[in-house]
Amino acid sequence: MISRVLTWVSTIAALVVLASFAMFAIDQAQSGSKQQVSKLAGEIDPGKPAANVNQANPSAKTERQREKMHGQVREALDDADDVLIKPFAGAVASSSIWMQRGIPALLAFLLFGVGLRIVAAYVPGGGRR
Repeated sequence: MISRVLTWVSTIAALVVLASFAMFAIDQAQSGSKQQVSKLAGEIDPGKPAANVNQANPSAKTERQREKMHGQVREALDDADDVLIKPFAGAVASSSIWMQRGIPALLAFLLFGVGLRIVAAYVPGGGRR
């Protein structure tokens, strides 16, 4: 019983982390494409970076901006992801948004997706005999 619950929690947490990171990657790819087109057209100042709503542990202000940009389902998924990766958000001191999101997501996936499954195998009723 406990083994099944841990396996389900592990699966759901891993899917949330993976789905949120995939949507982040899609957003970044679309944003990068739009920025390049704008730079070529001379519409934006390349020295002025925009606030990134895809930060690993967003501030309250950034969170409100993100809520306006994303739909309810996406925001619920991002909020769940924020909870899962929050312990790992301080592990990276990089200005790269890919590092800020990628490393905590990887650590959360390893803990919840792999670690909980290993624990589930060793609890009574688990797959390990």
